[in-house]
Amino acid sequence: MQAMQYEIVLPADYDMGIVHRRVAAKGHLTDDFPGLGFKAFLVRERGSLGSPVNAYAPFYLWRTAAGMTDFLTGPGFRGLSADFGRPEVRHWIGAGLRTGPAADAVPRFASRTVRAVPPGADPGEETARAVAALGDAPGLHSAAVALDPARWELVHFALWQDTPPEEPAEGHRTAYRVLHLSRPEFGLLAEER
Repeated sequence: MQAMQYEIVLPADYDMGIVHRRVAAKGHLTDDFPGLGFKAFLVRERGSLGSPVNAYAPFYLWRTAAGMTDFLTGPGFRGLSADFGRPEVRHWIGAGLRTGPAADAVPRFASRTVRAVPPGADPGEETARAVAALGDAPGLHSAAVALDPARWELVHFALWQDTPPEEPAEGHRTAYRVLHLSRPEFGLLAEER
């Protein structure tokens, strides 16, 4: 499993309805994308959920590296790059996935928490601790933990039926609104974990 995200920050006065309409028109195109566990079409809207910016920031969990490669070198990403410029794509090694009590519901919100692996700490122990801490909070659709070995950071990504709970004691949380969720191989991904 591999996690991936890019964020396109838009001007403060940008009409976010354009992004909503784009996702409504094109979101289904990844509903059966090979190798994709899920793609959460995410937005941050200035003044909502504490966001200081407008942004489009989809988050992916890939079941296969080949699927991720096909997406990044294919027509969909090429079209996005033509419209908004080619964004920097962050990616992490997937360490764990858990489905929550609201796994059958349509998630409306998401949260991403990033925290550093402390200097001197064992990355394996820190990753195992983060995976073990994946909870079953009410309203949780699913949650994943992934590791960035270039920056030695852990990312915890969660999909929620309702507004995410308060920010955790460790790390920095960013909240998003989910416009669409493509999940062609989510069941397979969950079984493999």
